[in-house]
Amino acid sequence: MKSVMILGAGMSEIPVIQSAIAMGHKAVVVDQDKHSPGFTIGGVIKEYSSIADKEKILELAQKYQINGILASVDAGVRSTAYVSTKMNLPGISEEAAFMGTNKAAMRLRLKERGVPVPEFYIVKSKDAYTEALLNFENRCVVKAADSSGSRGIYMLKDLKNAEEIDFAYDYCIGFSGTGQLLIEECMKGLEICVETLNSSGICHPIQITDQMHKEPPYFTDCGYSQPSILNRDMQEEIYKIAINANMAVENYQGSSCTEMIVTSEGPKVVEIGVRLAGDFMTTRMVPLSTGVDMPGNVVKIALGEPIDVTPSFNKGSCVRYFMRERVGKIKNIIGLDRAKKVEGIQEVGILKGIGMEATPLRKSSDRLGYVIAQMDTAEAAVKAAETALAMIDFIVEA
Repeated sequence: MKSVMILGAGMSEIPVIQSAIAMGHKAVVVDQDKHSPGFTIGGVIKEYSSIADKEKILELAQKYQINGILASVDAGVRSTAYVSTKMNLPGISEEAAFMGTNKAAMRLRLKERGVPVPEFYIVKSKDAYTEALLNFENRCVVKAADSSGSRGIYMLKDLKNAEEIDFAYDYCIGFSGTGQLLIEECMKGLEICVETLNSSGICHPIQITDQMHKEPPYFTDCGYSQPSILNRDMQEEIYKIAINANMAVENYQGSSCTEMIVTSEGPKVVEIGVRLAGDFMTTRMVPLSTGVDMPGNVVKIALGEPIDVTPSFNKGSCVRYFMRERVGKIKNIIGLDRAKKVEGIQEVGILKGIGMEATPLRKSSDRLGYVIAQMDTAEAAVKAAETALAMIDFIVEA
């Protein structure tokens, strides 16, 4: 029996925790939220701590003499690399961890290595920000350089509107721990994410996810579907770019999600998450669309064991989030039982329950609920998910 440490106990981590236990390993799960759903799984060894506190995580790792460590959110990526280095475990390198959690450093590295990226500028002050905006004619995207979960991202639609320019700066800088912002061109095209498994220096692209975002200026993810609608030639090009991007940031061991936008000039990399993709893309959608055991494989990678990336089938999977604007205290949730009965629905989940506050949809943590579907095709899965989601409503009290 081996011990694997999993940083994070949220909904997305549950399949990984379950896989580790099913494989006969000890699952040491760390999260500062004692109410995280992953802690309800039988057999879990619970530790309550910030997963960003790398010294505390190292202390816990040594306490349990773990054989491997992994994270599914950016907050735990640097701790994962730190522990892997200190304990000589087969995990992500500190170089890759830094690149994967700092959008500015990542973007510079990708450009340096010839990976296609959008036009961008890195700024560290309000004056530099204002000057960078002069390089764009109509609109641009402003991002906190070291944030995640759709936090600190804003599309500036009017570069002559001083009030909006100031708002975008103040909003995004509030999510930047380094005080850096990334100002980039506003790309048009299909947004996709490549799910990969990286083992022993080999990057294995597994699936391409088509993404949907809430209408800007904010970029809250509202849904995903697999496999992609893109043709085979374009998918092959995207796979090559994803491999080159992962190798550029030295992500040789672990999972990753490489986000791109397929522009008229070709695919361009938005960013790379050197971890499990969030929002169920890795842990639920890929297994439902390909049969590849992503949760089990990431546990094996963390332990330095061989992986199996061979697809066993080709189906469609989809996640859709409840995106109707609701603001106030949630009094009731209706339609859940009906939604669960829709053909193809695998899961109906609530992210904010009765008594909790519904807030404006600006970032991932503002979403209220979701549905996951599997059908023979992506189109059918999307239809099933949207049908189920339409039956659900959150009743709020302002």
